[in-house]
Amino acid sequence: MSVERILEALDRHEPAALARAITLVENQRDGFERVLSHAHARLARGAARRIGITGPPGAGKSTLTERLIQHYRGQGLSVGVVAVDPTSPFTGGALLGDRIRMESASLDPHVFIRSMATRGAHGGLATTTEEVADLLEAFGFARILVETVGVGQTELDIARSAETTLLVLVPESGDGIQTLKAGVMEIADVYVVNKSDRPGADTLRQEVEVMLGIRRGNAFRHVAPHHSPPPPLPRAGEGGGGRGRAVPRRDDSEWEPPVLATVASRGEGIAELAAALDRHYAYLEASGRLAERRRRRLAARTRAVLERAVQRWLVEATRAEELLAQRLDEVVEGRRSPYDVAAEILDQVKAGAGR
Repeated sequence: MSVERILEALDRHEPAALARAITLVENQRDGFERVLSHAHARLARGAARRIGITGPPGAGKSTLTERLIQHYRGQGLSVGVVAVDPTSPFTGGALLGDRIRMESASLDPHVFIRSMATRGAHGGLATTTEEVADLLEAFGFARILVETVGVGQTELDIARSAETTLLVLVPESGDGIQTLKAGVMEIADVYVVNKSDRPGADTLRQEVEVMLGIRRGNAFRHVAPHHSPPPPLPRAGEGGGGRGRAVPRRDDSEWEPPVLATVASRGEGIAELAAALDRHYAYLEASGRLAERRRRRLAARTRAVLERAVQRWLVEATRAEELLAQRLDEVVEGRRSPYDVAAEILDQVKAGAGR
């Protein structure tokens, strides 16, 4: 199907055209940038909410995603899903099994699920994941759920791609060292302890709450005391009504990530989770951070598109690869360093000799 026919079919709201457009974008075939430009004009309305779902393997992200789909469909909202699976370093393929795990939702005409391979990209997302999410938003889906690959502590791209980032944990990941790690533990807007019917779930919730309190200077405020506190000491000049010292108050304008418990396999806690996602979105709107996040996302996207175009130009319109091949033996033999060769190639490209 030509690009013109794809665009016409997209305007007619045909799901088959959406699938073809996503394939075009994912494989970066001729005309994919025209399709994305066509979609961009519809993004300014900002009708869709993008929710990122990340966490370690086995945390139940796909089951939780399926339950969120069911919840939103119960509210009459359409849902688009981008599920990213890891790519084999040996074959380059991927199982792409998330669609199988979300089978109950995949037949709903108001739900569109697309599985993607990372194709070696780091950060938990495929290179074109955000662009696929753009297509889903332009097509009119009210909620867009992006499930990352589940690689552990490096899935930071999702925080830059979604308005709300949901981190899914399980009791088995709840040792103290794990909860204090930097990276993925610091990016979430909402935390979920899934499979909370298992032993250790309450302990994990408490550890995460303490960790969040340490970051905000109010640690242990969620922890119930083991004994009754002593009566407050009176202040100087007061009878007995005051406390010994003033307690610093948290800035009410700051979002405090909740730590929720769910059992996704039974649908428990899903309504509370969806309510927390709604509260975070309302907070972003009221504080002005929603527009700020979208602006940063578009700025980063423009830079990424520019970098991709420059890389393609280096390969297609210059002799950079040829020059590299000519100097590779010298690098292997130690007569020249990769930095020397890169500088030489860049100089030649700048001077026009690399054409």
